[in-house]
Amino acid sequence: MSAPLTLLALLIELLVGYPERLSRAIGHPVTWMGRLIAFLENRFNQGDDAETRRRWGAVALLVLLVVVGVVSFFVEVGLLLLPFGLIALALVASTLLAQRSLFVHVAGVADALEEGGLPAGREAVAHIVGRDTAELDEAGVARAAIESLAENFSDGVVAPTFWMVLAGLPGAALYKAINTADSMIGHRSERYRDFGRTAAQLDDLVNLPASRLSAFLIIAAAYFSKRTSASDALQAMRRDANKHASPNAGYPEAALAGALGLSLGGPRSYDGAEQEGASMGDGRREATTADIHTALELYARADGLLIAIVVVLAALTALF
Repeated sequence: MSAPLTLLALLIELLVGYPERLSRAIGHPVTWMGRLIAFLENRFNQGDDAETRRRWGAVALLVLLVVVGVVSFFVEVGLLLLPFGLIALALVASTLLAQRSLFVHVAGVADALEEGGLPAGREAVAHIVGRDTAELDEAGVARAAIESLAENFSDGVVAPTFWMVLAGLPGAALYKAINTADSMIGHRSERYRDFGRTAAQLDDLVNLPASRLSAFLIIAAAYFSKRTSASDALQAMRRDANKHASPNAGYPEAALAGALGLSLGGPRSYDGAEQEGASMGDGRREATTADIHTALELYARADGLLIAIVVVLAALTALF
């Protein structure tokens, strides 16, 4: 179990994030994975029939995972041989977490709405969601930001933490590779429907435990806040989570919707095409910037509970 490493990585990322100067200089591990995925897609996405394209997609995913797994394994082993190697390894592992950056980006949407109005809000939220934002009203912008917060709490924080605790740097790196592949080739466009099917299915599988844990962390966090309802969060999760198109995203989204007294989800537009979506929560649709701030407070509490769990696991590791 790699709980001490995970705890150090969580604290480092929470305090300093990933420095913008470093990102400009060398990029980010996720962008490196993205370049490899793009290369593999360009190389392997071929064939005239669906079955052939699906097989090549599985081959490309296997190559991605072998490369990422081998590199991350040797990085972990090599760094642990150095003086203060655990700290060095935690610095590397922290790049696979997104606590601080998620908070900053979602808070930026609220700030943009408050300071620059609807056009600024649309521009800010476009950086964190994949849907069309040009026609969103202020409530739509606020809902999109809150939905992104819920989904990325699971994908960007809880899931890599979970896999890092279980399997160290390789566990978190392999998770990020799968998740990045899903975001790039896992959608149902004509080009990727078959080629990216294995990536999408594997992403659903590896996100299953974290999505449920994320929802329960949100429910627990709501219990400690006077402005949110843990019982409504639990009820919304039980009622609505399985209605979501994703087998995972509905859990944290429904829990957050119930906690805030909102109705999230519903119809949305991608590349000009309207897509139906189930509603998460049965509250009001008119979300506001105040709801974004409340959601961020709830997120901070939920993240604190996650860190507390890792602290306990790290202490148990030290004792036994």
